[in-house]
Amino acid sequence: MAVERTLSIIKPDATRRNLTGKINAVIEDAGLRIVAQKRVALTRAQAEGFYAVHKERSFFGELVDFMISGPVVVQALEGENAVATYREVMGATNPANADEGTIRKQFAESIEANSVHGSDSLENAAIEISYFFAQTEIVG
Repeated sequence: MAVERTLSIIKPDATRRNLTGKINAVIEDAGLRIVAQKRVALTRAQAEGFYAVHKERSFFGELVDFMISGPVVVQALEGENAVATYREVMGATNPANADEGTIRKQFAESIEANSVHGSDSLENAAIEISYFFAQTEIVG
């Protein structure tokens, strides 16, 4: 197994309800380390750029509007098989289908307001982390 990095975003629905610490506890209990973290208010341009892969999808506008509706916490996570581990810890996109103990089962309000984002592959993790963090901001 290899030590990897992945991106986590704690979304506006969760920051609005002051859940950052509780979500971070779940992340850390899963054996992942937070090696970079900052709370930001995404601009429309930043959100559109980050989610550009979904630009042609019908939900793109609503997704961007949601992601700029309040602050988010962007994080680089590190650990063994970090991408797969974090995806398991997040749970299914639809919280109704998420396993007990996952972040989305515990904290998500809906499919759209599902509290967290995580990279879906090692390649995308590298792209997504570099979107938000300079290499000097990541401290292992």
